[in-house]
Amino acid sequence: MSDKSPKPQEPDTDVHEDPNEPAFDWMKPKTSGGASAAAPATTATPAPTQGRAGPAGATAPSATGAAPTTGSAPTAGAAPTAATPAGGQPESRAHRKAAEAADVEPEPPLFADTLAGNSAEKQESHYSEPLPTSALQVRPPEDEVARRNAEREQAAKVKPIGPRVFQVLLAIFYPVILLVLAVRAVTSPLFLWVEYNRPGFPGDGYGFSTDDRMTYGSYAVDYLSNWAGPRYLGGLVHQDGAKLFTDSEVAHMADVKLVILSSFGAGLLLIILSIIAILYLRKRSNGGIRRGLFAGSIVTLVIIIGLAVLAALSWQQFFTEFHRIFFANGTWTFSLEDTLIRLFPGQFWIDAGIVIGALVFLVATVTFIFTWPTKRRRGAATTADQAEVLDDDAATDDADNLSRESADARR
Repeated sequence: MSDKSPKPQEPDTDVHEDPNEPAFDWMKPKTSGGASAAAPATTATPAPTQGRAGPAGATAPSATGAAPTTGSAPTAGAAPTAATPAGGQPESRAHRKAAEAADVEPEPPLFADTLAGNSAEKQESHYSEPLPTSALQVRPPEDEVARRNAEREQAAKVKPIGPRVFQVLLAIFYPVILLVLAVRAVTSPLFLWVEYNRPGFPGDGYGFSTDDRMTYGSYAVDYLSNWAGPRYLGGLVHQDGAKLFTDSEVAHMADVKLVILSSFGAGLLLIILSIIAILYLRKRSNGGIRRGLFAGSIVTLVIIIGLAVLAALSWQQFFTEFHRIFFANGTWTFSLEDTLIRLFPGQFWIDAGIVIGALVFLVATVTFIFTWPTKRRRGAATTADQAEVLDDDAATDDADNLSRESADARR
C-alpha cells in the first residue's frame, strides 16, 4: 500500500455525545423476553472489499488486512444498532431515542396502592382512607353512627340538673319574697293613714288625736327604713318637754329596725337571685319559669294558710311566739301608757297581720292560676323541646353530610 492510498475511515466512538450507541445496550432495562429494550441488532454481514487492481488484474489485499471501501460502509464485525429504512439510509439519532423511549415500560407510581385506579379493585368500604391526609374527613361506620344517634336521643330525653336546681330555688325564694314585699307595704305612712282613719279603729284614751298619731307614728315608721341612729326617736319630746319615747322603747325600736332592714336586704338578694334564675330558665328550659313559680305559689299558699289558721286559733299566743323568735324576753313588753302602745295598739297588729296574709295569699293565688299546667301549656313546652331536639339533630346531620361530601371529594 502506497502513501497515497486512502486510509480507512474509523467508526464514531465518542460515547459522550450519544450514550444510546450499541455499546451501552447493557445499561438498558430488559424486556419480558429477556432481550434488550433497544431495537434488535441486525446480523452483521461483512461487506466485500474491493482492493486496488494490480497490474496483472488480480485483487490484492491491503497491507493492514482491512479492505478499503469506496464509501463509508462499516468495517467487518460491527453490528448496526437500528434497522435500515427503506431509503437505504440509517435513522437519525433523535429517531432512535424516540423509538427506545416508546419501548421502555413506565415505572410504577410511588404510592400505587393509594391511587383511585387501584382502589377500584378493592371492595368499597365506608371506612377507607383514600389519602394519608384525609383522616379528619373519614365517615364512621353505620353502627357507630347509629350508636351516636341513640346516645344523642337519650341525652335529649334526660333533663339536665341545672334547670331543676334553679326551679327549686325559685320555688323556695318566691314565698319569702312575697312576705318581705307585704311587710314593706305595711311599714309605710299610707297604711298608717288608712288605719288611723278607718271606722272602728280604737282611739287613744290618753290624749293623742288622729293627727298626733299620724305625726308620731310616721316618725316611728320612717325610723325603721332609714339609716338614722337611735337619737332619731330618742330626741322627740312632748309639748311639755318630756321625752316622747322612753329608752326601753327606743332600744326595742332599734331591734325592730335591725330585723326589718335584714329582711329587706335578704328580700333584695333573693329578688336578684330569682331574676338570674328566671333568665337562666328562659334560655335553658322551656316552661321552667312556669314550673318554678307554680311550685312556689303552692308552697306560699300552704305556708300562709297554715299561719292564718294558727293566728285565728289563738292570736295572743301567735303574737307572743312571733316576738320570742326575733327579740329577747322582757325587751318587747310595755305598759298601756307608753307611746308605742298608744300609737300601735293590739288592733293595729291584727290588721297588719290580716293585710300581710291577704296580700301574700292574693298574689300567690294569681300566680297559681296563671301557671297552672294546662294541656295547651304542656303541649307548647313539649313542642318547643322537640323542636330544639330536631334542630340539634339537623345540625348534626348537616355536619355528617358535609364530612361525607368532603371525604368523597378528597377520594
